[in-house]
Amino acid sequence: MKFTATQIAGILEGEIVGNPEVEVSKLSKIEEGTTGSLTFLANPKYKPHIYTTKASITIVNKSFDLDNEVSTTLIKVDDAYKSFSKLLEYYNQVRFNKTGIEQPVYLSESASYGDDIYMGAFTYVGDNVIIGNNVKIYPNVYIGDNVKIADNVVVFSGAKIYSESIVGNNCVIHSGSIIGADGFGFSPDENGEFQKVPQTGNVILEDDVDVGAGTTIDRATLGSTVIKKGVKLDNQIQIAHNVEIGENTVIAAQTGIAGSTKIGKNCMIGGQVGIVGHITIGDRVRIQAQSGIGRNVKDDEILQGSPALNYGDYNKSYVHFKNLPKLVDKIDQLEKNKK
Repeated sequence: MKFTATQIAGILEGEIVGNPEVEVSKLSKIEEGTTGSLTFLANPKYKPHIYTTKASITIVNKSFDLDNEVSTTLIKVDDAYKSFSKLLEYYNQVRFNKTGIEQPVYLSESASYGDDIYMGAFTYVGDNVIIGNNVKIYPNVYIGDNVKIADNVVVFSGAKIYSESIVGNNCVIHSGSIIGADGFGFSPDENGEFQKVPQTGNVILEDDVDVGAGTTIDRATLGSTVIKKGVKLDNQIQIAHNVEIGENTVIAAQTGIAGSTKIGKNCMIGGQVGIVGHITIGDRVRIQAQSGIGRNVKDDEILQGSPALNYGDYNKSYVHFKNLPKLVDKIDQLEKNKK
């Protein structure tokens, strides 16, 4: 699909400097721009590339001034980065604007769905499933019995949504994600053998939740595992049974959260963080990558290390840790001098 500079400027409410009829059909980095591509300039260190880029259209800030002539057509906006992001969102809406039900699909007679639905081939939709309006379900998706999916949800290929799960408005579930698998619940008997504890709860994704590829969210033993409004989960995250994650918290890849832990709102958790079960983490907490959290955490703490320390204490301790060989040598020399 092609767009002219005039069309793009209309979407972004921008000002054109150059050829308003030039067309683009793809996106590129400014340093890798080719004819027919659209790019943007927001970071000043990339400014030299605007004079050499072969991109047909470049989005820039209104405050940007040229030092030399350029071959690219400029679209000036208030914020080039935000405008480019808006354009990417619009592009995805056009690219993924599929409708209809492909065949073969298994759709239970007791299932219902709203308007403007897209359901890709080899999708399975179980009994009593309720699907809202403008939902996009890509091929090879499994949706178990009694699942409820609200409006404007996208479920990418290969995702699995187990029975009883609830998915709110505007959620995105990426390929390979598993929502509602059994929690890791086993109890040893008198012989030391582990017997499974039935996992009878569900998973609730509130509105505007984004679940990355390969992420698993386990159903609760009783009650619900709850991912609250606006949470963004990266790829390959493990969230155990009965966990609760507060609004607008973001979590990076390969983090693992053990059962029944409660995480507050507006937290930022780095990659490969391990969090033990049955603790509470407050609001606005920052946890650095590869940290291990084994205690309750108060609001606004910043943590690093394993086991995690206060961020400032960790940095001070790390300085001493790096100097340990020198300190040992000094101690050895002092011991020799005593002799």
